[in-house]
Amino acid sequence: MRKSRFTESQIVAVLKEVEAGVPVAEVVRKAGVSKATFFTWRSKYGGATVSALARLKELEAEHTRLKRMYAELALENAAIKDVLSRTLEGRPRSGRRSRAWWTSTGSPRLVRASRYDGRGRPTTSLRRRATSATAR
Repeated sequence: MRKSRFTESQIVAVLKEVEAGVPVAEVVRKAGVSKATFFTWRSKYGGATVSALARLKELEAEHTRLKRMYAELALENAAIKDVLSRTLEGRPRSGRRSRAWWTSTGSPRLVRASRYDGRGRPTTSLRRRATSATAR
């Protein structure tokens, strides 16, 4: 975007002159801008003070900095999730929900099974009950 020839404080000064009662035609001629530019300034900066505009510029800079920071963190988060999904991809999930088999009616056909985990400790898990079509 093209940078303006006028600073915000100069624009506010021009607008204050018109508010003081000087005709618009004289102010725009003295400032060297068109009437359209003047009315654009008035719609954008009307009623603002120099300190308010400085604060607005400061807030816009902070907003830009925070948006950039958020984008970097979101990218880093996505990369971490990608790496974690690759490392955990081949492992079976533990827990009841991943091992539950449901019939067409929605009732589970599960049986508790005891087994050893290889370190001498018994574990309980769920396994599918062997059912036949006649056992139902």
